Amino acid sequence: MAGRSLTGMLTYLGSGPYCYSNSLAMALGEHAPPVSVIETLTGSPFGAQLIGGDTPFFDPYAWDPEIGLDAAIEALGWTCVRTSGGTPSEALARLRATGGPALAGPLDMELLTYSPDPGGDHYVMVLAVDGDTVLLHDPEGFPYATLPVEEFLKSWQAESVSYESEGFVLRTGFTRVREVPFMDALRDSLPGAARWLAGRDDLPVPPGTLGGAEAVHALAGLVESGLPPQTRGLLTGFAIRVGVRRLSDASACLGLLGLPESAAVARDQARLLGAFQYPLTTGDNPAAATALRRLAPTYATLYDSLRAGR
Repeated sequence: MAGRSLTGMLTYLGSGPYCYSNSLAMALGEHAPPVSVIETLTGSPFGAQLIGGDTPFFDPYAWDPEIGLDAAIEALGWTCVRTSGGTPSEALARLRATGGPALAGPLDMELLTYSPDPGGDHYVMVLAVDGDTVLLHDPEGFPYATLPVEEFLKSWQAESVSYESEGFVLRTGFTRVREVPFMDALRDSLPGAARWLAGRDDLPVPPGTLGGAEAVHALAGLVESGLPPQTRGLLTGFAIRVGVRRLSDASACLGLLGLPESAAVARDQARLLGAFQYPLTTGDNPAAATALRRLAPTYATLYDSLRAGR
């Protein structure tokens, strides 16, 4: 999926905050599909949400990375053992007992003290625990990073991650139970993508959470009113970047599936969301709000094209 996609546009390649998808690709090893496929299989490109009415993400209403990871693992024909909770000493014992690489997360990124990146949820591949040191691959750009055990446990407890209540989530024992070509997995995921776009009502959300076009219009109003620095930083440093890449990758995947109309809509979404970065970063709130209002109706358009199989 490198180079030119079947949509006729140049597919983005480069860095981006794809921590859980990159971590899963490492876990699956030589059997892993392209990371862009994994991200699309998580369902993340198909929606937007304003959690609690004030925290924006360009992923579907009620979606979170734990839901997305489980969906991608299942879609690709794999299983794993997921454990969580317990005391820090019990969690460390579980980690030591794995005897090999394990996917850990969510973590509190701010507490990964080898990294200058700001806070947020994060996923890594733990390679080993050697005495009082954790050796890991951090897909944010830190291969073979090390961290004292006590510091890793504080991050792994994930107390600041709202969607994980127990902490110390670990996925091990990845086993391929059936061979699923990634094109088949993508095709089979389309009804789920449409369901995310339609707005699922079977998952809990914090009070005041909005989804889809309603969330984007509400965010435009917040931008015009003046965003708090923390929210502006979340958008400019993370949410826009990952949201645009998700949509770009989804467009390429939809093109590969022979759905040119859906691929074109997702590509347009990527460009519209990408156009939000500059005015928001430079403080041009009216232009930033306008970019969002242009984006808002495209979620319904993508839903319609997916439902029609175009």
